[in-house]
Amino acid sequence: MAVAEAVGVQFGVHTQTKKTLADVEFALDSERNQYHSTRILEALQAYAPEQAGKIVALVQVDLFIPILTHVYGEAQLDGRACMVSSHRLKEDLKTLDLEEELTRRVIKEVYHELGHTFGLLHCKDASCIMHYCRSIRDVDRKSESFCRYCKVLLQDAFKRISRK
Repeated sequence: MAVAEAVGVQFGVHTQTKKTLADVEFALDSERNQYHSTRILEALQAYAPEQAGKIVALVQVDLFIPILTHVYGEAQLDGRACMVSSHRLKEDLKTLDLEEELTRRVIKEVYHELGHTFGLLHCKDASCIMHYCRSIRDVDRKSESFCRYCKVLLQDAFKRISRK
């Protein structure tokens, strides 16, 4: 899978893919016709195998948290679990290779959410992968890289983990 391979390269870790939650209907908010991402994240955390350092779920449903109209994903800050939805990342695909463009967007958001699991917050640098995205244009505009400052924070997080 392209996402798992990209994560392995970006973070220098071994990745493994497997099916996790079979169904996320428990998180459906029928009034909004969207899925509460925090509920899914909690279930994902409970499902995570003990030996997994981090766990990423990819879903295809429209996600929200109560204070926002939608989210592309959510993560446990400095935790183990995160998730990304392709639902809104499919908006306004413009290239001839729509699958490749969608995969690039998903990868960016997975990097972003994984960054949160390592304790990184949103970055002011609009090109940094940790920049907060309000629209799909923001997702397309940012790079697939961490800025210099966020790279240092990520390296520090890896050092803390390796000492445990």
